[in-house]
Amino acid sequence: MAQLAALSGKQADEYLNARPKYPTIWYKVLAGRTSNHKVAWDVGTGNGQAAIGVAEYYEKVVATDINESQLQRAMKHPRVTYHHTPSSMSDDDLVTLLGGENSIDIIIAAQALHYFDLKRFYPIVKRVLRKQGGIIAVWVYNDLIITPKVDSIMKRLVDSTLPYRNPTMNLAFDGYRTIEFPFKNIRMGTQGRPKALDIPHKLSLNGFLGFLKSWQPLVKAKEQGEDLLTSCMIDEFKEAWGDDKQVKNVFYKAYMLAGKL
Repeated sequence: MAQLAALSGKQADEYLNARPKYPTIWYKVLAGRTSNHKVAWDVGTGNGQAAIGVAEYYEKVVATDINESQLQRAMKHPRVTYHHTPSSMSDDDLVTLLGGENSIDIIIAAQALHYFDLKRFYPIVKRVLRKQGGIIAVWVYNDLIITPKVDSIMKRLVDSTLPYRNPTMNLAFDGYRTIEFPFKNIRMGTQGRPKALDIPHKLSLNGFLGFLKSWQPLVKAKEQGEDLLTSCMIDEFKEAWGDDKQVKNVFYKAYMLAGKL
């Protein structure tokens, strides 16, 4: 959600409305894999969606993000505390903030791991995650299934972003198949073999177009002087969608990695 900070209030609301809500069963299943249910860490929390979800199963959730403006939009919950953790914060200070070494039962990173400096992040994980009974779980979604007509136009749009993607974006587009994940397999997706999942969602035409206008590959292309979401393509999407008042049942394709020390 790094792009959210640069959006206007209306654009940000459209972006958030288009973002899927992660299924509650995910948190229940993950919680069943940890021995204790005292402390969770949501890294790159953004608006706090995953923090709120995991808070149903843990006594305390520490939710962190380097982007202060995103934290201002974060959803409140009595068991969730939000903290701004700028990149200038030392590793030792972050470990102390999280509760010290061997203190975290579950670490989650939703739609965020590909933005991290993994050479710095993973040593911190290995310090704070409980050696016995702790797990780390990360996930990303990278595709949207609406209808065959809309999907075919979307594929053309996605293909057109290829010259403007950076390595970080490609990690997400690859569904975390190529991202480093040096943790023991717990059969919920492991390095090189992420677990494929579906995220159901309801989406309006305005919400869909608002999401596209704030979608990072298109934003990056526009910064380089190329508007890939042309008015002609918008018209194509509108025609393929049909009734512009219709809210459609859609699926986001997601991929999860989970492991232990």
